[in-house]
Amino acid sequence: MLKVGLTGSIGTGKSTVASIFKELGAYVIDADEVVHKLLKRKDIKEKIRKEFGDVFTPEGEIDRKKLASIVFNNPEKKKKLEQILHPEVFKEIEKFFKQVEEKDPNAVAIADVPLMIETGSYKNYYPVIVVYAPPEVQLERLIKRGMDKEDALRRIKSQMPIEEKVKYADIVIDNTGSLQDLRKKVEEVYEKLKKMAANN
Repeated sequence: MLKVGLTGSIGTGKSTVASIFKELGAYVIDADEVVHKLLKRKDIKEKIRKEFGDVFTPEGEIDRKKLASIVFNNPEKKKKLEQILHPEVFKEIEKFFKQVEEKDPNAVAIADVPLMIETGSYKNYYPVIVVYAPPEVQLERLIKRGMDKEDALRRIKSQMPIEEKVKYADIVIDNTGSLQDLRKKVEEVYEKLKKMAANN
């Protein structure tokens, strides 16, 4: 089985690439979805209550916006949150890989992880795929999604520059063209991955 890492930056089209891989038959786990589920777990809620105080909705769920506004401008708090969540995310990803391998030993299994390079966990995957779009295209896409320019720029600047991420990639999928172009590129990469999985 091939354990593929997929990453990119905000506005590069990583989620679109992940969903095309899925359509083509790859097994995909999305780290963001894993985090959503973790934030509903009782033990995680307790840890977050201890560390961050009242960041809960009246229904007792974690208010993601409140939590995000605390960690976004505070590196210390961000680190604390990552220490709570990241080990659990990696456990879930490993569990996912194990289940896929039992079911389909020649599978192409992809972990879609936004902070793979920043956390160093990219070393757990081969190949590492980075979805690329230049910063001006990222900005344009975020504004199209309804973000205001200031906010969009702040988001882009808060992440590791995409040019930097590309240096860690075994495969780069350039997403500056149309959706059709992108689909074609992903299909070509998937054919390569299937061959790699078969020879693994």
